Amino acid sequence: MRSIGEMARDGGLSVSALRFYDRAGVLVPAWVDPVSGYRWYEPEQLEEARLLARLRRAGMPLADIRLVLAGWAGADTDLVRGLLRAHLRRLELGLSDARSEFSTLRALLDHRETDPMSSLHTATARLSILAPELAAALDAVRFAAGNDAELPMLGGILFDAEGEELHLVATDRYRMAVARARTIGHGGPRTQVVVPLPLADAMRALLTGEEPVELSLDRDRVTLETEDRQTAGRSLGHEFPDYRRLVHLPAGHRAHVDTSVFRQALETGPVRPSATREQDAEPHDLSVLRVAENGTVVVCDDGDDDRNNVAVNRAFLLDALAAGGRDELILELGAPTAPLVIRRPDDEGAFSLLMPVRLES
Repeated sequence: MRSIGEMARDGGLSVSALRFYDRAGVLVPAWVDPVSGYRWYEPEQLEEARLLARLRRAGMPLADIRLVLAGWAGADTDLVRGLLRAHLRRLELGLSDARSEFSTLRALLDHRETDPMSSLHTATARLSILAPELAAALDAVRFAAGNDAELPMLGGILFDAEGEELHLVATDRYRMAVARARTIGHGGPRTQVVVPLPLADAMRALLTGEEPVELSLDRDRVTLETEDRQTAGRSLGHEFPDYRRLVHLPAGHRAHVDTSVFRQALETGPVRPSATREQDAEPHDLSVLRVAENGTVVVCDDGDDDRNNVAVNRAFLLDALAAGGRDELILELGAPTAPLVIRRPDDEGAFSLLMPVRLES
């Protein structure tokens, strides 16, 4: 018999995914040790695990997967072929609809690109910032930057200068982080540039002192000067999403958490596998959260299926807690479909958003 670790390695599913599919009655182990609870699988179940992994990668709903596996085990090829054809038709119809909508959107984009309105990227800003403030802002957002070659504008950090404030923003679509630093003597018009990550990292390496540094955002070039050193480079020539439209969220339940205690609860608490998408071709673990009646944030057990639970990528949440840089943070949990917000008690203008992940019913 195969252990759950061997089954995960050879079947293309994570250990947490196998536990989830056991609880869901989709792929049940042949034997469970009554003392340790350890799961064991028959050799012939490896084929079912590989089939299950393929069906999930193809986006088939769990209810249909159950029928496919049942038909596969019973050699009911007509049932299996019918379910595969039906799912393929759904995918093709969805793709056809998406192509039609994208065609319309491309026409709208072409119209916007020929619009004579001036871009924020054409403005120039030169401002002074205290080195520790800019360093803290970079540290607060760096983790959320993207690396998708199809979305190069997300492979950098937005520097958004307006009035006496500089906002830094990063997002990879699944999470977003916003931080701000006070500027000295700017007060000019709003200016935006997207700083590529290598340049942002080079800037961060210079921010070791306590004195003000000079930041220049000049059309397509960004320059940072300290007392004795300088780094500069071209900005990314892409428009960044309007992050201000993304942060107006309905009020949720607010809870103060001790960061170290909450981190330990996440690292040692139960997780569930994501059954809706894969991040970087690897399944990822979810932490399911809920605000209890006493105001504390609970990491829910596997059997806790309260409809108000919010599921998020656990690794993303741990990154956001580290970037928060405080012993105590504020968590805002709304509906299961609303982003989870992590704020600083002393600066609520600096925060992170994590998109929720739908749990399989």
